[in-house]
Amino acid sequence: MAYLQTLLSIELPIVQAPMAGVQGSALAVAVSNAGGLGSLPCAVFSLDAMRGELAAIKAQTTKPFNVNFFCHAPPIPDADREAAWRTALSPYYREFGLDISVVPAGPGRAPFGHDAAQALQEIKPAVVSFHFGLPSAELLARVRAWGSKIVSSATTVEEARWLESHGVDAIIAQGLEAGGHRGMFLSEDLGRQMGTLALVPQIVRAARTPVIAAGGIADAKGVAAALALGAAGAQIGTAFLLCPEATTSAVHRAALKGETARQTALTNLFTGRPARGIVNRLMKELGPISAAAPAFPLAAAALAPLRAEAERRGSGDFSPLWSGQNPSGCRQIPAAQLTRELAGEH
Repeated sequence: MAYLQTLLSIELPIVQAPMAGVQGSALAVAVSNAGGLGSLPCAVFSLDAMRGELAAIKAQTTKPFNVNFFCHAPPIPDADREAAWRTALSPYYREFGLDISVVPAGPGRAPFGHDAAQALQEIKPAVVSFHFGLPSAELLARVRAWGSKIVSSATTVEEARWLESHGVDAIIAQGLEAGGHRGMFLSEDLGRQMGTLALVPQIVRAARTPVIAAGGIADAKGVAAALALGAAGAQIGTAFLLCPEATTSAVHRAALKGETARQTALTNLFTGRPARGIVNRLMKELGPISAAAPAFPLAAAALAPLRAEAERRGSGDFSPLWSGQNPSGCRQIPAAQLTRELAGEH
């Protein structure tokens, strides 16, 4: 059962899920220092910001940590789809007294490329993980040359086999319960997505590569169940969202503490790709999945002014309140304590 710890040079079989927008280096440092694998979500960082966060991690821990990147294909802008999206959002702009003709550029979510690789080469992190598949063979070779372990997410057995055929060191089996973006990359069919209890043993049987279970795991019993199914470790995200080291917004924290946290859905409204979050007004009124939403990550741009104004008023009606289906592990305790408790240590 200690194979993952040996592979990644960590003490506990706990991986902190990289969560873009709700954390920086502080959470990663706390988890790594506690014996788990802390993760830094680099998908929304500029190169300078990424370098700053990496420097902060290196200054505060000598333990292994993970840096995570997206591997999506850059979208081709579609004027008709953008127009349809603005039409769908225009009533909300009017409600808030905002001008929909002045929409700022959305948050950058560039896929992993040579510039990021160059910045990483100075750090040589222990683990580099990817979402939405893998980067090019050339980029993978660069990462391998530093000695970093390569990890990526699979949401189906087919994706797990594909990742194994491309030489990853571990596979994250991302069940349907997981919060945030689905890591799906071989198919866009949401009907093929399955829960963690069904997915993990199937991937364990289909692949020789170590499997890390993710989705719906919120306490030590959940971690033990994942290990009993053959996983080598567990990746947990939602449970860390109320920790003081997370940068989770006030409206997001309030939602996680409330009754609404038990109602989540997959939605493409906030970024253009399916992701699980707490159901809010936008999801209820437009439907969680909309054909009008532009391709990932373009959907975020037109939503940004609405989100900012609503949050200014104390509302999360237009915010991506990412959460898995099991928020019961969310507690306002230090991340180090939570990491040890998840591993069954007190």
